[in-house]
Amino acid sequence: MHKYHCELKNFREKEKQLETSCKEKTEYLEKMIQRNERYKQDVERFYERKRHLDLIEMLEAKRPWVEYENVRQDYEEVKLARDRAKEEVRKLKEGQIPITQRIEEIERQRHNLEARIKEKATDIKETSQKCKQKQDVIERKDKHIEELQQALTVKQNEEHDRQRRISNTRKMIEDLQNELKTTENCENLQPQIDAITNDLRRVQDEKALCEGEIIDKRRERETLEKEKRSVDDHIVRFDNLMNQKEDKLRQRYRDTYDAVLWLRNNRDKFKQRVCEPIMLTINMKDNKNAKYIENHIPSNDLRAFVFESQEDMEVFLKEVRDHKKLRVNAVIAPKSSYADKAPSRPLNELKQYGFFSYLRELFDAPDPVMSYLCCQYHIHEVPVGTERTRERIERVIQETRLKQIYTAEEKFVVKTSFYSNNVISSNTSLKVAQFLTVTVDLEQRRHLEEQLKEINRKLQAVESGLIALHETNKHLEHKDNELRQKKKELLERKTKKRQLEQKISSKLGSLKLMEQDTCNLEEEERKASTKIKEINVQKAKLVTELTNLIKICTSLHIQKVDLILQNTTVISEKNKLESDYMAASSQLRLTEQHFIELDESRQRLLQKCRELMKRARQVCNLGAEQTIPQEYQTQVPTIPNGHNSSPPMAFQDLPNTLDEIDALLTEERSRASCFTGLNPTVVEEYTKREEEIEQLTEELKIKNVELDKYRENISQVKERWLNPLKELVEKINEKFSNFFSSMQCAGEIDLHTENEEDYDKYGIRIRVKFRSSTQLHELTPHHQSGGERSVSTMLYLMALQELNRCPFRVVDEINQGMDPINERRVFEMVVNTACKENTSQYFFITPKLLQNLPYNEKMTVLFVYNGPHMLEPNRWNLKAFQRRRRRITFTQPSQ
Repeated sequence: MHKYHCELKNFREKEKQLETSCKEKTEYLEKMIQRNERYKQDVERFYERKRHLDLIEMLEAKRPWVEYENVRQDYEEVKLARDRAKEEVRKLKEGQIPITQRIEEIERQRHNLEARIKEKATDIKETSQKCKQKQDVIERKDKHIEELQQALTVKQNEEHDRQRRISNTRKMIEDLQNELKTTENCENLQPQIDAITNDLRRVQDEKALCEGEIIDKRRERETLEKEKRSVDDHIVRFDNLMNQKEDKLRQRYRDTYDAVLWLRNNRDKFKQRVCEPIMLTINMKDNKNAKYIENHIPSNDLRAFVFESQEDMEVFLKEVRDHKKLRVNAVIAPKSSYADKAPSRPLNELKQYGFFSYLRELFDAPDPVMSYLCCQYHIHEVPVGTERTRERIERVIQETRLKQIYTAEEKFVVKTSFYSNNVISSNTSLKVAQFLTVTVDLEQRRHLEEQLKEINRKLQAVESGLIALHETNKHLEHKDNELRQKKKELLERKTKKRQLEQKISSKLGSLKLMEQDTCNLEEEERKASTKIKEINVQKAKLVTELTNLIKICTSLHIQKVDLILQNTTVISEKNKLESDYMAASSQLRLTEQHFIELDESRQRLLQKCRELMKRARQVCNLGAEQTIPQEYQTQVPTIPNGHNSSPPMAFQDLPNTLDEIDALLTEERSRASCFTGLNPTVVEEYTKREEEIEQLTEELKIKNVELDKYRENISQVKERWLNPLKELVEKINEKFSNFFSSMQCAGEIDLHTENEEDYDKYGIRIRVKFRSSTQLHELTPHHQSGGERSVSTMLYLMALQELNRCPFRVVDEINQGMDPINERRVFEMVVNTACKENTSQYFFITPKLLQNLPYNEKMTVLFVYNGPHMLEPNRWNLKAFQRRRRRITFTQPSQ
């Protein structure tokens, strides 16, 4: 019912608004119709004059269109000729397509033949390699046979030599014995011995001088070796710095470090160059600038391996990722190098803003690494500035249009909005460098390597000098030995007989040993022959295999020659087709030139047409995007309410020549000048009022329909709301009357309103009387006392309780202001009502109650003990209070 009541109030409010709006619009519409009737004749004369002016306007509009049409016809003729030339060009191009396709087909065939020729060449090379291998094996077999034969020959020669030496020894013994027999005392040899002694002393002096020079050279060599060790130590220290970088890599990215160790041991598996992780190959020229590089290049790429070949990268990743389960990164350097690519702007142009370098110039790196970083991160385009750059950063961004900028401690990224074209910049603080702070001075290392080469060169020179001195010393020593030998021989000649006897004895011993050392040549020859036969069998087998390979190689050569002949034929055919294509292209160029001339003529006529079209559109007040004026092709304007000044005239019905148009223009201008004293404002007001009348009429119809709809809705909702409401009020009235009757009073409740249509002013009216001598009066603050109003309110609430179910009710000090009789009656009525079955729970709050009121077992009485003189809660003892109360009660009768 509440919903229906709200709907009724809303509907009634809208109904009032619609009634007011309809009344106002009807009055205004009548005034507008009366005003338009007064100006109707002036409007008709105005439109008669406007018909002539419109015709003049149409004639003036058509005149440039006629001029345009004449030029357009010339344009169409030239365009037709151009289209014919274009069609001829198209046919010539289509005629060239088969030739082009044939050339492409022959080119593909040529590439295929060349590929097959290369394959045959590869097969020939492989077969030739196999033949060479077989030949090498055969040569080794021959060499082995030769070695066996040489070994046998050596043994034979040794045996012959042994026999010869035995014979010679016997002969020498015989000669020594004969000499011993004929030996006499030698002459005085002392002068010769003295001369040899002097020569020997001179040679020994030269030998001592040479040995002194050798000692000096050795000292110089030791000095150079010390310098070499020092340089080697410096190089080792540089290598230790590199090891520090590797230690950082091992601590932070263990998998990458393990992959580096694997790569160093397996470089032979790769065809092209493979660079170790970028953080190891980069060498900062100044470690202060390392932060720029580490902030620009992500850590994933800093620990990435750089490859020049996709195949090598796949082999690497398959080994370390799939087999070793290492988490590593790998990238491919661009095929064309970017390492030396120049920046788009020279650095000199940027120095005025505080920039001192591009990122690329801050470090050294291998060519593949540098090429990849330039291609991927554009390090050759990103400048590095100072605090001066940071101070004027807004000017730098606006003037340079750089996308990325580094200052002393910040990185700036500049972007341009795709929608607004505004420049957007963001800045971040630079992180501290972690990996690239270790710097190896490669220039100094190269200097040390050159110094090491110079030391090695000097060492070689010293070694060469030592060798020469050793040779000289050796020669002197040999000469010393010869002199000593001569001196010795001269000294021995004094005791020659004794020496001869000793020699004879020695030779006899040697002869005996040589006769005992014998060799079986036949057995050695048989063993060598057996081994040579085995090798010859293997050699025959190898020769057979070599023959087969030579046959295969010959067959491949024949196939290759055949393919070369086919390729030559294809190239000849291609050259012929290209010649035909060039002839057709020459004819095509001539035709295209003719087409271009016609097209230029067409463009000139088109430009003239556009100028005339532009002038015609300006005359017709048409925009550039509008088509040919439709209003000039249909009819002239009409007077509102369907009055036409003359029958419609089509644009095409006007004269088609310039002379006829000029004559008709003169006539129409004369007629239009006859209409005077007309005010266009009156027509505008008339037309505006007509439109407004039509609009108001339509709005009024809509409003009336809407008003009828609202009234129908109000009737329906009112019926659904008012009938149940009256039944409910009747039930409440019945309960209310019964409660008052039980108190020997009278009371009733009804639904009351001043106006039946004012749904928001409906209300419950309570009328009561507490004395039999009075009439029923409406319950108001002025007619009844406070206690009577409290009783009436309490009874009304009790009448509502059976119709409105709720879990509990609270009644606060309702008995204040009641006289004792009414208070007792109301209390009894509340007790009886609250203690019924299935009744809401009552909370009755009051500061005082009458004595001897009726109570029910279902009631609970709660006392609130509070006040300034009350005991504290921890001192309160209810049992002691009850005992004291009983004692007071027992002692009162005795008093």
